[in-house]
Amino acid sequence: MVLADLGRRINAAMSDLTASNVVDTAALDSLLKEICSALLEADVNVKLVATLRANIKKKINLKEPAQGINRKRQVQKTVFDELVALVDCQTETYKPRKGKTSVIMFVGLQGAGKTTSCTKLALFYHRRGFKVGLVCADTFRAGAFDQLKQNATKAKIPYYGSYTETDPVVVADAGVKRFKQEKFDIIIVDTSGRHRQEQELFAEMVQISETVKPDQTIMVLDASIGQAAESQSRAFKDAADFGAIILTKMDGHAKGGGAISAVAATNTPIVFIGTGEHIYDIEQFTPNQFISKLLGMGDMAGLVDHVKTLKLDQKDTIKHIEQGIFTVRDLRDQMSNVMKMGPLSKIGGMIPGLGQMMNEVGEEESTLRMKRMMYIMDSMTEKELDSDGKIFTEQPSRITRVAKGSGTTVREVEDVLSQQQTMAKMAKNIGGKKPRPKMKRINVR
Repeated sequence: MVLADLGRRINAAMSDLTASNVVDTAALDSLLKEICSALLEADVNVKLVATLRANIKKKINLKEPAQGINRKRQVQKTVFDELVALVDCQTETYKPRKGKTSVIMFVGLQGAGKTTSCTKLALFYHRRGFKVGLVCADTFRAGAFDQLKQNATKAKIPYYGSYTETDPVVVADAGVKRFKQEKFDIIIVDTSGRHRQEQELFAEMVQISETVKPDQTIMVLDASIGQAAESQSRAFKDAADFGAIILTKMDGHAKGGGAISAVAATNTPIVFIGTGEHIYDIEQFTPNQFISKLLGMGDMAGLVDHVKTLKLDQKDTIKHIEQGIFTVRDLRDQMSNVMKMGPLSKIGGMIPGLGQMMNEVGEEESTLRMKRMMYIMDSMTEKELDSDGKIFTEQPSRITRVAKGSGTTVREVEDVLSQQQTMAKMAKNIGGKKPRPKMKRINVR
């Protein structure tokens, strides 16, 4: 994703701060200057950037004595929180439930990727156990039904449309009624793309909405329009009261940062972002997880959810994460299944450190490094794999043995253990809300 450059620059600025001996006004100003410059180049509105800078300086008072306060961590947390606030409109979104029929209507401008997004969303819910149907109510664009039919067939999603009926209201009504009778959980209605000047199409859209009574109306926006997303979404909202937004083409344009922050300014939540042309290339948008991935901190919650949808044999790992545990074996299991999850470019940002490594050396080199990590863990004993990794710290000779056995270096083994410790900390945060069972004591011989 092109926003990776933004993440790299912010990370580099944070690393410079961490490496400095003292956090003073000069160090903070230098950090903020680099972050603000990176955000502006990512097309984020200058007023929003100024507000972020002011908020960070307000929350970090360097004049007060830092008694019991780790200044570096305070700065890191404040920067993270303000970046989240930049893309978070703090509005709850509609969530479909199994056993209850939900009608979701799509609207948007021509060429934004609306019909493709319909299929992506249908497949997203289908892989999570929902019974989903697609209705093509776009009778205006030639080939619209053929496109939806082709996409739905590829995704194995039931669909409804008509080659003879020209009234989109009639088609939408018939399709929704059919899927309701068949007890579908989610019914997605695709409508004609339109421009702000096309009053007749807007009137048609309102008529469809009044007929099918959607539980959620989603507007599809092209992320390449950047800051213009705010004015377009506001103009559209005046004509059609939509409740959520999907941003498409986030993988191919540097203005994605501007689009996300602009949409957040309208207090309309972004529910998904399109990250590629494949029907699987859609991600649920959660501000915290988005910023975490952007900064190379990983997205454990998203990774667990993704693994569940693929029905991989990860029961033990998921159970451990929910309990706040993450062993070396869990890391090996994660790595061995990563190849089954699709391209590294899609899931790399979910794993702490992997996204940053991909940005630095590319996908091919990252794959080779992951294979070497697997060699390292395959050279460990059963007890070492089932441990929390601390036995390597207690007995450094184990690191040397594993390095020789795997044909790698001591540094590479230490990097693997560091990766495991990072993920263990994240698992502890995820499982921290629940009482965690004690780790089984391991007798080291």
